Amino acid sequence: MTTRRSRTRRLAAALAWSSAGAALAIGVATPAHAQVSNASLRGTVKAEGGVSQVTAINVNTGLTRSVAVSANGSYNIASLPVGTYRLELTTPDGVRRTDEFTLSVGQSAVLDFDFSQPDIASAESDAIIVTGTRIRSLEGGEVGSNITQRQIEVLPQNNRNFLAFADLAPGVQFVTGGNGQSRLQGGAQDSRSVNIFIDGVGQKDYVLKNGVTGQDSTQGNPFPQLAVGEYRVLSSNYKAEFDQVSSVAITAVTKSGTNEFHGEAFIDYTDQSLRDARPNELTTSKVKTKDFQFGGALGGPIIKDMLHFFVTYEGKRQENPVDVRPGLNLPVSYFPSEYQGVFGPTNATFNEDLYFGKLSFQPSNSDLIEVSGKYRKESGEFLSSGINARSTISAQDVEELRVTGRWEHTADNWINDFKLTYEDVKWAPTPVEFGNAFLFAYAGPSPTNPQPGVVVRGDLLRIGGGGNYQNKGQKGWGVQNDFTWTGFEGHTIKVGAKAKWVELNTLQLGNFNPLYTYNTAFDPGGGFNDDVPYRLQFGAQTGNGSPIVNSKNFQFGIYIQDDWEVTDRLTLNLGVRWDYERTPAYLDFVHPTDAVNAVSPANYPNLINANYSINDFISTGSERKAFMGAWQPRIGFSYELDDEARYVLFGGFGRSYDRNQFDFLQQEISVGSYTTRTFNFITGDPENSCVPGPTCVAWDPIYLTEAGRQQLLAGAGPGGGRELRFIDNDLKVPYSDQFSLGFRARVTPLFEAEVGYSHIESKDGFAYLLGNRRPDGTFFPPAPASPGSPFGFAPPGFGSIIIGTNGLKTSADSGYLKLVKNYTAASPWSFAATYTYTEAEENRNFGEVFSLDFPSLDDYPITRSSGVRKHRLVATGSVDLPIGVTLSGKFQIASPPYLKRFIDVGGANPSRNVISNEADGNGDRWGFRQMDIAITKYIPFRFISEESRLRLRVDILNLFNDRNYVDYNNDPTSPDYLSISGNGVGGNPPRTVKLSAGFSF
Repeated sequence: MTTRRSRTRRLAAALAWSSAGAALAIGVATPAHAQVSNASLRGTVKAEGGVSQVTAINVNTGLTRSVAVSANGSYNIASLPVGTYRLELTTPDGVRRTDEFTLSVGQSAVLDFDFSQPDIASAESDAIIVTGTRIRSLEGGEVGSNITQRQIEVLPQNNRNFLAFADLAPGVQFVTGGNGQSRLQGGAQDSRSVNIFIDGVGQKDYVLKNGVTGQDSTQGNPFPQLAVGEYRVLSSNYKAEFDQVSSVAITAVTKSGTNEFHGEAFIDYTDQSLRDARPNELTTSKVKTKDFQFGGALGGPIIKDMLHFFVTYEGKRQENPVDVRPGLNLPVSYFPSEYQGVFGPTNATFNEDLYFGKLSFQPSNSDLIEVSGKYRKESGEFLSSGINARSTISAQDVEELRVTGRWEHTADNWINDFKLTYEDVKWAPTPVEFGNAFLFAYAGPSPTNPQPGVVVRGDLLRIGGGGNYQNKGQKGWGVQNDFTWTGFEGHTIKVGAKAKWVELNTLQLGNFNPLYTYNTAFDPGGGFNDDVPYRLQFGAQTGNGSPIVNSKNFQFGIYIQDDWEVTDRLTLNLGVRWDYERTPAYLDFVHPTDAVNAVSPANYPNLINANYSINDFISTGSERKAFMGAWQPRIGFSYELDDEARYVLFGGFGRSYDRNQFDFLQQEISVGSYTTRTFNFITGDPENSCVPGPTCVAWDPIYLTEAGRQQLLAGAGPGGGRELRFIDNDLKVPYSDQFSLGFRARVTPLFEAEVGYSHIESKDGFAYLLGNRRPDGTFFPPAPASPGSPFGFAPPGFGSIIIGTNGLKTSADSGYLKLVKNYTAASPWSFAATYTYTEAEENRNFGEVFSLDFPSLDDYPITRSSGVRKHRLVATGSVDLPIGVTLSGKFQIASPPYLKRFIDVGGANPSRNVISNEADGNGDRWGFRQMDIAITKYIPFRFISEESRLRLRVDILNLFNDRNYVDYNNDPTSPDYLSISGNGVGGNPPRTVKLSAGFSF
C-alpha cells in the first residue's frame, strides 16, 4: 500500500510538474538548439539504477521521439514539431509518465529530473514523479518575439494577415498603407531584406520587392491565416540556418491534422455604412467600400497515430477606397476645369483565393513524412491613392503555387531533415486602357511662396493609359538537408546545405502607352501649360533580342552551427554560413555594339573626365564573376545569472547576406531589347532645356501620333532615343552586420521583461545612378546656373545613361523594452508591449533605388532615415470575461515621420541641399496612433461534439478615429513646409466596424 508520505511526495511532485508544464506551455524562448521552426527539449536525469530512455509523445498525433540517456544522465531531443507532449522515462522500476506540456515554435526547453531519493525511486511505476525540476530557456543573441496561436485568433486586425502582429518584435514595423497594401520592414532597411520561413522553407521573392512572394503591391495575404499555428519574429542576430535575409526573419509552422477531427469556418464583413468618413469624404458622400472575407479548415486522421490531413481555404473580395489628388499639395483649383473632375475619391477592386493542404505520415517512431502545398490566386485593379487618375488602372493577375515534401528521420543521437520544394509564381499587371498618357508636372518658383533662385519640382497628375505592363515570376526546384548531431556532450551540432534551380522571368514593357510630360508652370501667356510638352517617353523594341528575360539561376548555401552549453549557465551559439548564387542573365550578358559605341570617347567625350569609368560597366560576357565572398559568421551567447535562470544576460554578433533583386539586374537586357525612348523638346522652358540633336528637337503636334513617333525614331538614327543601362562588372551582394546586447528577467512564472540594445548596419545596397555628363565631364553646371541633373546631355541618338552599382547603406541603433504577461486558463488574461527608440540613418531616401540627384552615392549626405520613426510603442492584450466573452485590443503610437526633399541651390559650387525635418504630428502629439479592439462571444454548440462552438465577433478598428495623415506640404520654401496639408489623406482606415461569425468543432 502506498504510504501517506509517498502520496504527499508524489502530490507535491505533480504540482511542481504542473507549474513547470505551464511555464513550458507559455514560455517565449529564444531557440538555442531548435530547428528553424521545430522545438527542442533536453536536460539531465538522476535516478538510482539510472534512466535508460526518455520518450516524447505528441498527445494529438501520436508522434513519438525516443532518445537514450547518456552515462552522465543527459538527454537531448533536438527536433520536435510544435505541439502538446508528455514524457515517458524508462527506469529499472518501470515507466514514469509526466503531465502534458506544450512546445512552441523555435522553443528550446531544458527539463531536469531527480529520482535519486530512495522512497521516490521505489514508488509505483506509473506515478508522476518529478522533483527538483528546473525549467530553463537556453537563450542566444537573437532579438525577437513569439506570436502565439491565441494572439492570432483573438487580437483585432483588418485583413487577416498573420504577419499583422510581427511589430511586437523590437525594431519591426508592419506597415499598412491607406490602400490596404501591407509589408514588413526592420531596422532602417526596406522590405526587400525580409524573409519568411514556412515550416523551414524560405518564401523569398527573387524578382520583386517587399521580400517574400505574395506581399508585392497587394492587399492580399502571403499565407492563409487558418493554416498558421504560430510564428516567431527575429529582428537581428539569427543563427546560421537563416539565409537570404538581412533584416526581419519570420519562422512559422503550419497546422497539421490530429487523431480527432477538427474544423472551423468564418465570415468577416464590413462596408462604407460601417465606417466613418475618410478626410476627403467629410464634405461629400462616402465612396462605396466592401471587405468580405470567408473561409474554412478541416483536419483529422486518415489512420490514427500514423496518417493525418489538414486543408484550408480563405477568400477575400474587396472594394477599396482610394483618392486621386494633386501632387505638391496644390489645390484642385490650380487645374483647368476639364481636369478637376478626375480628382477625388474612387475605389479599386481586389479578389484573392488562398488554398493550403498538408498530409502527415508517421510510418515509424523514427520517421515523419509530410507533403504540403499552397495555391494563391489574385485579381482586381491596381490603383493607389496619389496623382494617377482612374484611367491609368492596370488589371492584377497573380498566381502562386508552392509544394514541399519533407522526410525527417531520427536516431538516438542524430536527426536528418530532408526537404524537396517546387515553386511557380506569376505577377502580371496589364493596363486596362491603351492610348497616350499625359503627365502634368511643375518646375519653377514655388507656387505658394516664390523665392529668387529657388526651383520647386514635382509631378502633379497623370491621365490616359496606364504604364504598368509587366509579367514577372519565378519557377523551379530546390533541395535542402539539415543534419543534427547530439552525440557530443554539451554540444548540438547542425550542418545543412540547400541548392535551388530556379528560373527567373520578366517581361517589362515600360511606357507601352506613350507618356507626354508638360511643365504646367511654363506658359508664356501665364496660364496652365497643357499644349507643349517638354519630354516624350515611349517604349519600342530595339532589335537587340527579346524583351522576355529568362535567367536559370543556381543558388547554393551551406552552414554549420554549434550550440555549446559550456556550463550550466553559459551557452554559446557559434555558426558560420556561406551562400552563392549564379545569375546567368547578368554574368553572361554582352552589351550590344551600338550601346558600347554610343558611350565611346569618339561618340560621347563627355565621359572622358567623368567621376567614373564606363569601362567598369561594359560587359563582353567574360568580365563578370559570381560573388564568392558571402561568408557570414554568427555568434550568440546567453549567461544565466542565477540557478533558476530567472535573469539572463544575452548578446550576439553576426553578418547576414541577402541578394540582388533580379528586377534590377534584368534591366540591362530588357532595356536593351525593349526600351523607353526619350525625346526632349525645345520649348524655351529654362527649367527643362536640352542641347539640339537627334533626341532634342523642336516640338511638333505630329509627335502625338504613332506616325510622329516613328518619325522621331527614324531621325534619331540607330540609337532611336533609347535609354542605356550598364551594371557594375564587380557587383557585390547587400548585407548587414548586426550586434545586440540585452537582459531578460522572468519576474514571475507568467510575467517576463526584456531590455536591450541593437545595432544594425547595412551596406552594398543596389542603386541606379544617372551616367550622363556635361561636355566637360561634370554633373552640375558651373555657377550661377541652376544645378539641375544633366538629363539633356545624353549620347547623340540615345536617351540617358543609367548605371547600376552598390552603395546604398543604412544604420539603426535601437534601444527597446519588452514586457509580456502570458495567458493561461488559470490566469485568463494576457499583455504584451514593446517600446523601441531608434536612431536611424541612410544615404538615400527610404526605399528609393533610382538615385539621379548626385553624381555618385558618396555624394549623398548621410541623413536621418525617412522610413523609421524615432519612437514606437506597440501593445496588445486580451482577457476572458464572464459568459464566454473575450475582450482584446491592439494599440500603436509612434512619433512623426522624418521627411526630406532636395532643392537646387546656386553659388560658387552649385549642387543640391537636403531640406529635412520631422513632420508635424497629429495635434503635435504623435505621428501615428491607432487603437483597435475586438469583442468575441463564444456560444457552446454541442450537437456535433463537446468542443463545438459558435463565435460572434465585432472588431472596431481605429477606435478613436485617428487621422494618421500621409500628405504633407513638400515645398521647402513654404512657411508651412512639412505641415499636414489642408486636405490631407489618412494613412490608416477611419474608424471601421467589422462583423464576424464563425463555427468550430
